[in-house]
Amino acid sequence: MIRSLPNSKAYTWSFNVFVILYFVFLFAPLLVTCVLAFNDSNFPSLPWNGGTLDWFFSPGPKRVGIFHDAQNLRSIMVSFETAVIVSVLCVVVGTCTAFAFEQEKFPFKNVLYFLMLAPLVIPGVILGISQLLGATTAGMFVEKYLGVDVPFFRPSFWLVVLGQFSFITTFVALVVSARLRKFDRSLEEAALNLGATRFEVIRLITLRYLRPSIVGAGAVAFLMSFENFNTTLFLVGSQPTLPINLYLQVRDGSTPVINAISFLLIVGTSGLALVNLYLNRKES
Repeated sequence: MIRSLPNSKAYTWSFNVFVILYFVFLFAPLLVTCVLAFNDSNFPSLPWNGGTLDWFFSPGPKRVGIFHDAQNLRSIMVSFETAVIVSVLCVVVGTCTAFAFEQEKFPFKNVLYFLMLAPLVIPGVILGISQLLGATTAGMFVEKYLGVDVPFFRPSFWLVVLGQFSFITTFVALVVSARLRKFDRSLEEAALNLGATRFEVIRLITLRYLRPSIVGAGAVAFLMSFENFNTTLFLVGSQPTLPINLYLQVRDGSTPVINAISFLLIVGTSGLALVNLYLNRKES
């Protein structure tokens, strides 16, 4: 393990084999899924029957491609809208939370920090069930004592947003806090001595320094929201997100259009990751 010492052939060979097997195990399923998106078969599995673009562009009636599949397109749009709203809320609240815990002093700070981390160790299924029961109980209480039926307390789009926001915010706060912890606060003090207001210092100095981590945290929040299944399953209403819709299709039997959707998601997330990497390198 000491780099200055020579390694044996057995160690070098086993290390190379481990690295190769690791990446094969990691990317082989994704590669198979992408290949099957172009398979000329009515089943989303092997064997390979030739290439086709039907699962992307076919208008039907025998085969309906993803770009003509109203149900899947609707679920993609619901997931996209949910992810955008959740990521914006999480970035705003998570960044403010990072400022609170890294730069402020207040009573019970350590206890509140521990409570902020709690969603990381609670299974998503438990979060979803508890949020559903909490919302249902609140809705019944309001309806019983105030005589008002609040749709928000039933499984719906906004309950999904609230449920995802409740735990994704923690990830954003941790990412921003990690960079804020390295920030030299003497820069803020210098700006304040030169006549800048507290708001100007935060906007022009601190937030500019935090921009790479904020952008990265926003991208992570978007992806986590878009692909979330465990929590969303218990909170979704009549507008299912894409993971819920795919689960229902796989359970009831589907076509390789699922592989086509997976291919588009892999390409989209890879592009988002590359853009985020480029922005981070540009900022640094």
